[in-house]
Amino acid sequence: MTDTAAMQPSRDPRATLPDLIEVLLNKGVYLNLDLIISVADVPLIGVNLRTTIAGIETMLEYGMMRQWDEQTRAWVRKSMTAHLPMGEDEEIIAKMAGGHYQDNFYRTWRPGSAYLTNRRLIIHRRDPQETLWEANLSDITSIRPLNERSIGGEGRTRIHVELRDASTAKLSAVDPERLIGLVKEQLRDTSMPQALEAEAPQHGPLYEGRVWFLESRSGDITWRAGRATLSEGEGLVWKSPMDSRALVRLHPGDVWDLETKSRHNPTDQPAVLSLTTKHGTTVLATEDLETWQQSLAAWWGSRAPVPADPAAETTSPKNEL
Repeated sequence: MTDTAAMQPSRDPRATLPDLIEVLLNKGVYLNLDLIISVADVPLIGVNLRTTIAGIETMLEYGMMRQWDEQTRAWVRKSMTAHLPMGEDEEIIAKMAGGHYQDNFYRTWRPGSAYLTNRRLIIHRRDPQETLWEANLSDITSIRPLNERSIGGEGRTRIHVELRDASTAKLSAVDPERLIGLVKEQLRDTSMPQALEAEAPQHGPLYEGRVWFLESRSGDITWRAGRATLSEGEGLVWKSPMDSRALVRLHPGDVWDLETKSRHNPTDQPAVLSLTTKHGTTVLATEDLETWQQSLAAWWGSRAPVPADPAAETTSPKNEL
């Protein structure tokens, strides 16, 4: 399509007022208009119009609100952060729908809104009011996109954040690339370039494929078919298509020992993979036994911790992690 054709006006009779509002709020509209009003071919009125119409969040995100007077800026900031505790001279840079992945006793996504201020990156929900995660920009050492599959198998881009204390967090945002870019811009503006230097390269899965998991439930032991994925960011994850969440999720620090053992299993292989972890023993069977063994050994490698005494564990071993 030529540039001239691209600029031709068009009309979609299916478009409605809500459609227009959605475009204005999510993307915005920039008008560059030169208009002459004439009567009987006599030019009477000239209009030269340069204007931007967009939602407040879009205005914030692209820095348009910085040209407004301080009184108007203060009013907008106050209305947008009425439920979010803010420090003195702290200012909202961007806000968008987002979430935080809770990775403790319960592993689940917790939705809310992602806020970037000139001091912090925050995931906060309004009802019930709760700050799900936050970090000072000065504590961020790395921020990068992380590609992973959703429960339904679709590709998703998440945000991987590393902090000074060696902790990490996984966040979601409606526009993750844009939020990452804004964080980096803010770090440059505040002379905190540590998150911009020598970031870890983004890795896809180290290996993935069909794997059987030996599950123990109510005294019964059974092999379940599913799919396992091994990656630097997510670790070892196994999930059955019948489950809504992964039953196995291991990071290198969780594993004490890795070995193959002779055992009857659903595959043609005479042995299975046995991982001794701080949660118990995880047993996997696969047709690609040798490849999985090599991939797991390389992934675990020198990051293996010194084994603790399993007898000191106060909880009984569990396969479900």
